[in-house]
Amino acid sequence: MYLEKLNPQQRMAVEHGTLIDGSHIAGPLLVIAGAGSGKTNTLAHRVAHLIVKGADPRRILLMTFSRRAAAEMARRVERICRDVLGSNAGVMADALSWSGTFHGIGARLLRDYAEQIGLDPGFTIHDREDSADLMNLIRHDLGFSKTESRFPTKGTCLAIYSRAVNSETALDLVLRDVFPWCATWEKQLRELFACYVEAKQSQNVLDYDDLLLYWAQMVGEEMIAEDIGSRFDHVLVDEYQDTNRLQASILLALKPQGQGLTVVGDDAQSIYSFRAATVRNILDFPAAFSPAANIVTLDRNYRSTQPILAAANAVIDLASERFTKNLWTERQSSERPRLVTVRDEAEQARYITDMVLDNREEGLTLKQQAVLFRASHHSGPLEVELTRRNIPFVKFGGLKFLDSAHVKDMLAALRFAQNPRDRVAGFRLMQILPGVGPSTAQKTLDLMAEDANPITALGAMPAPPRSGEDWTTFVSMLQELKTGKAGWPAEIGLAREWYAPHLERLHEDAATRQADLLQLEQIASGYASRERFLTELTLDPPDATSDQAGVPLLDEDYLILSTIHSAKGQEWTRVFMLNVVDGCIPSDLAVGTTAEIEEERRLLYVAMTRARDGLDLVVPQRFFTYGQNSQGDRHVYASRSRFIPATLLQFFEACSWPQVKSGSAAQQQARQVRIDVGARMRGMWR
Repeated sequence: MYLEKLNPQQRMAVEHGTLIDGSHIAGPLLVIAGAGSGKTNTLAHRVAHLIVKGADPRRILLMTFSRRAAAEMARRVERICRDVLGSNAGVMADALSWSGTFHGIGARLLRDYAEQIGLDPGFTIHDREDSADLMNLIRHDLGFSKTESRFPTKGTCLAIYSRAVNSETALDLVLRDVFPWCATWEKQLRELFACYVEAKQSQNVLDYDDLLLYWAQMVGEEMIAEDIGSRFDHVLVDEYQDTNRLQASILLALKPQGQGLTVVGDDAQSIYSFRAATVRNILDFPAAFSPAANIVTLDRNYRSTQPILAAANAVIDLASERFTKNLWTERQSSERPRLVTVRDEAEQARYITDMVLDNREEGLTLKQQAVLFRASHHSGPLEVELTRRNIPFVKFGGLKFLDSAHVKDMLAALRFAQNPRDRVAGFRLMQILPGVGPSTAQKTLDLMAEDANPITALGAMPAPPRSGEDWTTFVSMLQELKTGKAGWPAEIGLAREWYAPHLERLHEDAATRQADLLQLEQIASGYASRERFLTELTLDPPDATSDQAGVPLLDEDYLILSTIHSAKGQEWTRVFMLNVVDGCIPSDLAVGTTAEIEEERRLLYVAMTRARDGLDLVVPQRFFTYGQNSQGDRHVYASRSRFIPATLLQFFEACSWPQVKSGSAAQQQARQVRIDVGARMRGMWR
């Protein structure tokens, strides 16, 4: 039977509230899934079990952290269903059409209910960079870019706006608690944000945050909330610890009694407060649906050895508030995690490099090893050492596919054809053309905005003096895309052909970038329409190709370097953790409140639970700082992270790694030699 491979707790979660005929809708369920406890497998089995027991897959809403996670979940559901339903499994799994991210599902529902909420269903969606650009245009128009004291940058303004929206917190409190250096600009920021919202509405664009904000406002109307909620018998949410207040309010509106609601997550892995995620959502779930809420805890770990889990449990056990669970495993080992003291960051880099190479000699590939760190810049000295010793590596948490200029140019063409009132797309697109600058682009967009048919108005305008034939082909391309006669995905081929000569003119590495555009065209073929393609790609972009894919080709094997945030959900055979000292973890920028310190503790816990067989936490004693005082550069001394107090040392193998492992007599004699090089240098000129 398909449930026999599950452990008792997993099976309890999977079978919660279901009857044989599928007629009974379960009450609210919270699954606390510890690291490595088979969370994804359990959730997939629950979805499959609902379908097998008669639930209509078209009435199941499954929300995951990424679109790729939703696709993987659907594949697992199909495999599980195949055991019971045979040839019908594919049909049933394909009918699981309401699966995706919160933002992706929100975009679909907003188009469905657009007329009822006064929204044009043809809206386009801005990614973060486009949103920041629009914010900057308004910032400039309001004169804030010319203030006597420096006004916050476009990125900071967008971050403040996003934080206020997603956390449902008043602007003055956001400024006080998160952006205190911007608090004096509160009045101007309110004006900026008001104009930003008006600009988005006039251009018929939504930003990333609007997808949740509009959805939350929409379900704030009781009749609409009931209508949307009635479309789904079962609502399942993965990674619930990473949701924000806005997302929690949406769920509460859809399922106010919690009927059919299942949320899965781990409060000990809540590490995204910088995105306005709050651990309170998962901690407060039982109270929100009291007394009906059921809690199932998955505490059997299938990843790490028992000594690693014992150390990780001890670290998180000191948290001020959490769901009680202690991970356990049948994977026994005599090797405790190592707490390695080194002299400084250079020594740390040499230690890790030596250990990585030793592990490879023992049969462990580089890919099976990872080095994790709290902040991206922490890996700098290690990257130098790896490069010096010709060890290939890839660093995660880097450039995204959509961040590259040529891909953004292509998407701007498609978005502008989709929505000619999208000023950010139009502004970017026109300035690709020779002879067209910001002023010309602005005037053109102003004239287009005044016309009921912007593309027709564009075609009737005279070409800018120095644009020549480039303007004509530009207008023709947009007109052809607007008609939709070519069909999808042929339209992206038309845009690529138009862009090709500009790509050659603008970029020296045009051939590499052309490969990206061909890949973009290939990705596009997997979507039913231009609208769906633009929406999904903006909400869940793939990783970069031209800027990162070349690195692993240096060798078939390569070491993984990653921030802890980027490592979440991953696992490796051996894990090294850099800079396990106060000031790095916890970060000296995140010790202002108890909540911040507790999240830093959870970050260390997440890092530790990535390891399967071996874990090294490295503690440099000194850090070299530059230009800190009048005497020039100096060392500062660091202490072991407060998250590993002396009472926890019993869970670790404490050791040090000296620079000179064995001091020979010759080495000792060499260290006694003293010469006056300064006198010799002076003597050269006397």
